[in-house]
Amino acid sequence: MGVTLDDDARQYLAAFEDVTGVDGRDCLVTDGGDSLLIVVERGGMGEAIGPDGRTVKRFEDRADAQVRLVEDADNTAEFVANALAPAAVYNVTISENDDTVAYVEVAQADHGVAIGTNGRTIDAARTLAKRHFGIDDIQLL
Repeated sequence: MGVTLDDDARQYLAAFEDVTGVDGRDCLVTDGGDSLLIVVERGGMGEAIGPDGRTVKRFEDRADAQVRLVEDADNTAEFVANALAPAAVYNVTISENDDTVAYVEVAQADHGVAIGTNGRTIDAARTLAKRHFGIDDIQLL
């Protein structure tokens, strides 16, 4: 699926790639620009974070925003699990009936992590899963 980015997201991705040297696949700008969620190319997470988080911190300083990174994936289940990290995801089942829903088994202790503050983590995961794989909803089990 193709992702259409607005001008702000494109500018943030260009800056991200300039600072980290890693290809960004998508960017969600939230909280009025105070927070960014960037989908990083598969295998590029370590380089994007850098030693002791210094590389991503340099980008956060440049963007003047809090940044959360999600690693891209080739399949829907892996992508959904990555979007809910650092929650421990045991299994992702995709159900295609009237809607396409990802049912995600998460460690009981990590339900709060998967949901995030005010539902931000799961909402972002739903948005990304819709944009990249056509998933209509994500439900935690």
